[in-house]
Amino acid sequence: MSITASKLLIADLASTVDHVPSNFIRPVHDRPNLQQFQSFNASSIPIIDLHGLHVSNRSEIIQNIAQACQNYGFFQVVNHGVPEDVVDKMVKVSKEFFDLAESERLKNYSEDSSKTTRLSTSFNVKTEKVSNWRDFLRLHCHPLEDYVKEWPTNPPSFREDVAEYSRNMRRLSMTLVEAISESLGLEKDYIDKALGKHGQHMAINYYPPCPEPELTYGLPAHTDPNAITILLQNHVPGLQVLKDGNWLTVNPVPNTFIINIGDQIQVISNDRYKSVLHRALVNCEKERMSIPTFYCPSPDAVIGPAPTLIDHDHPAQYTKFSYREYYDKFWNRGLSKETCVDMFKA
Repeated sequence: MSITASKLLIADLASTVDHVPSNFIRPVHDRPNLQQFQSFNASSIPIIDLHGLHVSNRSEIIQNIAQACQNYGFFQVVNHGVPEDVVDKMVKVSKEFFDLAESERLKNYSEDSSKTTRLSTSFNVKTEKVSNWRDFLRLHCHPLEDYVKEWPTNPPSFREDVAEYSRNMRRLSMTLVEAISESLGLEKDYIDKALGKHGQHMAINYYPPCPEPELTYGLPAHTDPNAITILLQNHVPGLQVLKDGNWLTVNPVPNTFIINIGDQIQVISNDRYKSVLHRALVNCEKERMSIPTFYCPSPDAVIGPAPTLIDHDHPAQYTKFSYREYYDKFWNRGLSKETCVDMFKA
């Protein structure tokens, strides 16, 4: 199914329309409140300084992470160790990719979700009833040598710049997974081992200006099916997180990453930590880009609550399942406010 009869990608449709096509319009009860978007901000979302995590400040930082995971499911990190020039190159080459001619970009297009490198649009164009105002380039990133040869060769620096960013994301992911494990009172390598061989994916999301942003979403409310997500935003706001019934706008802060707990950490933590609903809004003036790195279990990893987090007062909340089984259900059911994790309740 195509976005319109003539255009596969929203990037190529957006400049040709002055109204949102009917297949993008959300039901009246499920549209963004753009007034609310203006009234809340990210001031209360924790910012955690990772400096000293491996030396003097570890216990304090671990405690901060525990509180953020319990109370928000989201936090921001500074002094994360990723060089600023690596981030700048990633943002630059991502924009260069989406600035390529339509014919060049479409060399990477596929609606086959099993492909490990592909350009597509919305979420799942084969099953969804309402489309989302988003194009995305999805890349598998670990083991890097298995996938980098599939990536686009245009722009010329794409593979080199994205590979360097991916290596930095893996280091940061491992650091955060250890800290989150420790913050639950588990051995610091517990979650690392639970994830099996690990997986790492990236999406480069492109949200073109939208003529009627009050009618649609870049992505509707959803939780992430993986373990943790590390998000890089450009300077245009659009991410919102649900907190106490209100949608908080997470305004971009230079040199920070936004971390959110995914469904697998919620399960391993036996509901101590929650995977939180979030969504992406669009606007009528500026293109927005976001680059999430998804740190995942390997497909054959068996996930369940950590045994030491189960006791008389905290019975197991989930059955055990393979990550492949989980992700297949997540993908086929589409983005939904009823989170996929509820399908695996004990």
